[in-house]
Amino acid sequence: MSKILIRGAKVLGGEAQDVLIEGETIARVGTGLEADGAQVVEAEGRILLPGLVDLHTHLREPGREDSETVLTGTRAAASGGYTAVFAMANTFPVADTAGVVEQVWRLGKEHGYCDVQPIGAVTVGLEGKKLAELGAMHDSAAGVTVFSDDGKCVDDAVIMRRALEYVKAFGGVVAQHAQEPRLTEGAQMNEGVVSAELGLGGWPAVAEESVIARDVLLAEHVGSRVHICHLSTAGSVEIVRWAKSRGIDVTAEVTPHHLLLTDELVRTYNPVYKVNPPLRTERDVMALREALADGTIDIVATDHAPHPHEDKDCEWAAAAMGMVGLETALSVVQHTMVETGLLTWEGVADRMSFTPARIGAADGHGRPVSAGEPANLTLVDPAYRGNVDPAGFASRSRNTPYEGRELPGRVTHTFLRGRATLMDGKLA
Repeated sequence: MSKILIRGAKVLGGEAQDVLIEGETIARVGTGLEADGAQVVEAEGRILLPGLVDLHTHLREPGREDSETVLTGTRAAASGGYTAVFAMANTFPVADTAGVVEQVWRLGKEHGYCDVQPIGAVTVGLEGKKLAELGAMHDSAAGVTVFSDDGKCVDDAVIMRRALEYVKAFGGVVAQHAQEPRLTEGAQMNEGVVSAELGLGGWPAVAEESVIARDVLLAEHVGSRVHICHLSTAGSVEIVRWAKSRGIDVTAEVTPHHLLLTDELVRTYNPVYKVNPPLRTERDVMALREALADGTIDIVATDHAPHPHEDKDCEWAAAAMGMVGLETALSVVQHTMVETGLLTWEGVADRMSFTPARIGAADGHGRPVSAGEPANLTLVDPAYRGNVDPAGFASRSRNTPYEGRELPGRVTHTFLRGRATLMDGKLA
């Protein structure tokens, strides 16, 4: 049985402790630990977190392997400190059957860099007309618990109601991409002062907020769970806060880029800043940070959306929407939430591991760093400072909005059930 001794790490940002891993499990946590034959990782000054869990990742396989594959995407995840990711259904073919979700799940098992939990489509082909095989996907080897048409909104209220009723039977959750399609026809960026000055089609906040308002009421009506993907506006925050005050079973996520970037960047016309939902205003950014801090927004999810060079190296209107995010997420959260005093490292562990694992029922993930627990762990050097260089990414795509930007923190080690997937900053 392999042994690894992590010496002197600040567990969840607290006092320095030693953590002994034996096989797939944390054997002991304490001070002055020794273990014959153990590989020692000196971790003085570093933060030890439970392995991160991303509830919103696009791995693109099957069908768009030019953008990403399960292998390259999970290598990127391990580089960013993730031990589990939930893979969105907008692949080709769409993950709307037991066969496709099992394919993605098995690819994750084969590659072994992190656990891959497929998300099933809500509707057949993401077309919003007919419910997909929700029960069959749940009963498959992949054990799907989260369903989403992400990339498209389930805009038909009857279909959304039926989906919420269906997943209630097995404790599943519908993750909604809140975008009223008629209100965003031809939209290119956030609707506001900048869009007016640039002459680009505006994407109004109400297009997001109206869908969220409808869906929390539907969830209340049927007594089911709804999760809001990539919430991006101050108004959306208020709706979710109101819904939670009523006891509605709603959870919400925010992306790292919506915690940091604003629509002012669109003035560059650089398509790397084109994303769905669009970058919003400084006021929205501040509201999102405060909501993540006070728990109105439950988790951080990357919405890692890789695209090949040619899909971004073009005029703004023709460019694909999306940004890669797995390898920079923790650094952005450290910059926007920890260094601003809005979250402690324990809070980061909650928003990026404990709670996403709970929402998605990711067994063995989001567990305490204590004896007897699975050794899914992430070691972070918070003192590191460096400029983002996408040339060093493990992801197949390079469409990061942070190229050349200095960000704090670096993941040095990632352990998946006691096996190092990242060691001293290098993939195993």
